[in-house]
Amino acid sequence: MNLLVDTRLLLQAAGEPQKLSPAARRLLDDAANELWFSAASLWEVAAKQALGRADLRADPRRLRRELLAHGWQELAISGEHALATSDLPPTLKDPFDRMLLAQAAAEGLTLVTSDVAVARVAGGRVRQV
Repeated sequence: MNLLVDTRLLLQAAGEPQKLSPAARRLLDDAANELWFSAASLWEVAAKQALGRADLRADPRRLRRELLAHGWQELAISGEHALATSDLPPTLKDPFDRMLLAQAAAEGLTLVTSDVAVARVAGGRVRQV
């Protein structure tokens, strides 16, 4: 299965794997799954770090290097992805979540998230863990 991992789970997998749920750990550890991260997640980490968020201490450059070194696939943001966000309901406000959902739909990936609100909006292309 091709899995696009949301930002929160990405950060946990990279820096605090003990915080992953057992379901998330099983998905991420399964060698049959191809793991993807979005440029939107790197953008989110960089933006929140620039705002001085105390709960976010990850270095986005190092995060990217480590993910690539461990075999993760990077998904760039395309114009198609940007346009696909307009197909999502307006109830989902977070622009980064909107982009991840649009990318998953456009690329045929399954978005993996722990966010109930994202899972509720997305339907079948999301695995809530």
